[in-house]
Amino acid sequence: MSRFLLAVTLLLSLSLTSSFAIADAKAPERKIGEGPYKRLILRGGNVVSGEGAPARGPMDIVIENDRIVRMISVGNPGVPIKSKKRPIANEGDIEINVEGQYILPGFIDMHAHIGGSAPNIPAEYVFKLWLAHGITTIREPGSFNGADWVVDHAKRSEKNTIAAPRIVPYFMFGLGEDDPITTPKHAKKWVKSIAKQGAKGIKFFGASPEVMTAALTEAKKQGLGSMMHHAQLEVTNMNVVDSARLGLTTMEHWYGLPEALFEHQHIQNYSPDYNYNNEQDRFGEAGRLWQQAAKEGSEKWLAVRDELLALDFTLDPTFTIYEASRDLMRDMNADWHKDYTLPTLWNFFQPNRYAHGSYWFDWTTDDEIAWKKNYQQWMSFVNDYKNHGGRVTVGSDSGYIFKIYGFSYIRELELLREAGFNALEVIQAATINGAQALGMDNDIGSIRVDKKADLVIVNENPLRNFKVLYGTGHFRLSEDNKPIRAGGVNYTIKDGIVYDAKALLKEVRAIVKEAKANSVHQ
Repeated sequence: MSRFLLAVTLLLSLSLTSSFAIADAKAPERKIGEGPYKRLILRGGNVVSGEGAPARGPMDIVIENDRIVRMISVGNPGVPIKSKKRPIANEGDIEINVEGQYILPGFIDMHAHIGGSAPNIPAEYVFKLWLAHGITTIREPGSFNGADWVVDHAKRSEKNTIAAPRIVPYFMFGLGEDDPITTPKHAKKWVKSIAKQGAKGIKFFGASPEVMTAALTEAKKQGLGSMMHHAQLEVTNMNVVDSARLGLTTMEHWYGLPEALFEHQHIQNYSPDYNYNNEQDRFGEAGRLWQQAAKEGSEKWLAVRDELLALDFTLDPTFTIYEASRDLMRDMNADWHKDYTLPTLWNFFQPNRYAHGSYWFDWTTDDEIAWKKNYQQWMSFVNDYKNHGGRVTVGSDSGYIFKIYGFSYIRELELLREAGFNALEVIQAATINGAQALGMDNDIGSIRVDKKADLVIVNENPLRNFKVLYGTGHFRLSEDNKPIRAGGVNYTIKDGIVYDAKALLKEVRAIVKEAKANSVHQ
């Protein structure tokens, strides 16, 4: 057995019940996207900074190579632009008229698997869907395609030889080791080795407090970040507060948080027939967990919230990945599946006792209602945490449970609105908060002079309606009483390279069409 497959096997014994598939199709050399230009001027857009400030426009933005060098207000809405205030275009400059359009910072997906769920998912398909939805940076949690594979793509993305977001690789704890990491000495040695390999952080699922302490201490010395899915098999030994005290910087999903909020118990109240390896048991009872936690405003709730705030802890909730649990029919019949979902993904999503997240063995009305109630309390905590200054980021965890790359990221923005975030708070979570959590906010995450030219440009106002960011657009009635699709990202700019988002989507549709044709002939 290879070292990587052994590491995956160890992970499965800890937290998952399906196998991961290596993405066998590397991203091809970039053939789409123009730039970076010596000098590029975006003319007349409405700028949303990402830092919480309201939209301002019309504004001209001057970009040299991959950096913003000037931002100039050139007038007022609804009246002609004051041409005398505009920066003069020199010979050879490129100008793009974005008058009336909205310019936002490039989005950051903090939980973005390149592959590893269904087999035969081309990296090109994943990357282009992300770029087409304005995602310019991703944190790859676990590097399930293999450390070398992910680091290679991260380097190629940094050089922009592939059309892909910026990739921040986090390695699954123990990835590449022949034996499980069971001692502090082994943990420190492994952390040092992955720093040399190019890892930027570690993803944990669970370990003993001694091993976690050693790994997190060494990670801090090496300048590595940390994230954790507090797996149910280990959460009684370490909930979110426990791991945050040891130095963990980010929690994924919500596992470990309700357990930290238990008042009159220490162990989740599982049914006697529960079996963790039964996916419907796992997700069905997870949907009843928040009902066992302390309620909003209680002494326990406030104590957990305030301690996590004091530790500068980051929540990356990934609301979207569990949404089918509360409304299976909605996600199973989403608009984008027809043209944008690969057959291998569609097959993976179907009920299957061997596939992680394909737990629709006999999903009931009561299961969905339990999850609806679960969301209410979960969202209340995340919103309360944000309201008291806590950092919340946006992650999608696409590739599972009927969730497709790019599209599910936009859905996560909508779910943060449902949780109580106002529109500017949502954009802040999607941009500068992620950059801060990654330690990259000097370069990305907001629109400021001297920062990188990572931008999203969309025709319509996403602060009014996040649905206009979907690649399939927003379904509405036109002025002449006809149903239309409006919106979608126009341009995604990453490192000063301008990508036509509609062209990216066209290429993805062609990939899916070819895959469907091949699957019919097999």
